[in-house]
Amino acid sequence: MESYDLAVVGAGIVGLAHALAAAKKGLKVVVIDRDAQANGASIRNFGFVTVTGQERGACWQRAMRSRDIWAEVAPEAGIRVEHRGLVVAARRPEAATVLEAFMTTEMGAGCRMLSPAEARGLVPALKADGLVAALHSSHEIRVESRDAIPKLARWLEAAHGVTFRRQTAVRTVAPPTIETTTGTIHATRAVVCPGDDFLSLFPERIAAYGVTKCKLHMMRVTPADPTPLGAAVMSDLGLVRYLGYAALPEAAALKVRLQAEQADALDNGVHLIVVQSADGSLVVGDSHHYGPTPDPFAPEHVDRVILDEFDAVLDMPGRHVTERWTGIYASASDRLMFVDKPSDDVRIAMVTSGTGASTAFGIAEEVIGEWIG
Repeated sequence: MESYDLAVVGAGIVGLAHALAAAKKGLKVVVIDRDAQANGASIRNFGFVTVTGQERGACWQRAMRSRDIWAEVAPEAGIRVEHRGLVVAARRPEAATVLEAFMTTEMGAGCRMLSPAEARGLVPALKADGLVAALHSSHEIRVESRDAIPKLARWLEAAHGVTFRRQTAVRTVAPPTIETTTGTIHATRAVVCPGDDFLSLFPERIAAYGVTKCKLHMMRVTPADPTPLGAAVMSDLGLVRYLGYAALPEAAALKVRLQAEQADALDNGVHLIVVQSADGSLVVGDSHHYGPTPDPFAPEHVDRVILDEFDAVLDMPGRHVTERWTGIYASASDRLMFVDKPSDDVRIAMVTSGTGASTAFGIAEEVIGEWIG
């Protein structure tokens, strides 16, 4: 029976990141996943590798490292980078003050403040009415996640010799034995990357981290006259949600004003991200609703709140929604991720903040590096 140096349970972005980090160290890797193809949170997102606004410190550093790995891997794996950069459009003086404060931190490196005219030069669709200032970041990368994740897996198989066992559920993880629904796999070590599955493997250890689930709404919006967006776009609402901004003292005044003016958006966890696909359509979102088992329903009211913010920030007459979906990811109120150690040869890696695409490569390098050096 074939043996491996590392078994990775889960073929989402966190699992694939660990497979890559291990393969680059020369390890023989098998990835095991219960689904026939990527179908979870890793493809139900923006494909937006976000650095600017991530929590100061370790998370921001992991995002920077992950962005570098995405830039290295994408051309090798045939993954198209749809566009780069981010423009955060400030529509209130309080939002501009937060951005100015952000620029004084180490996280402002590679960013610059823009006048309204300069911002519209980068993103012509920005509405001039109400635009106070903007921040431009050069760090971000946008890929089409529903294509990028399968391409990344195929490249890992072809270029790095990673073995994939699809439509296979893992019953127990006790290296050197991994028991699955399609037989026993032998591996010296294992990394469990369960996504939002808290019960199949090591449920007591996962429960100790107080995890729950977050449901989000997303849409594909097609402008009547598709033109290049120029960069990803965010707005004032993101400045009270992304901790790199929200933790700054200057964000307090903005929170007060947004609570008075857009309480419905805050109550539904809505902030605005807009990215563009190759055909000119836009991926737009999102919202955040929490619970141990989020319901499967997607109220139109929540989409309306997201689109109201879209229309306040961008001038795209005749735009229409062509696709809607929801996603679910693991969430915790007191941490962005965790790595648990059930034994010397097993790790559980879980991102609990919806930042898998932005930080998983950095997390995986740390986990594999601890083992291999």
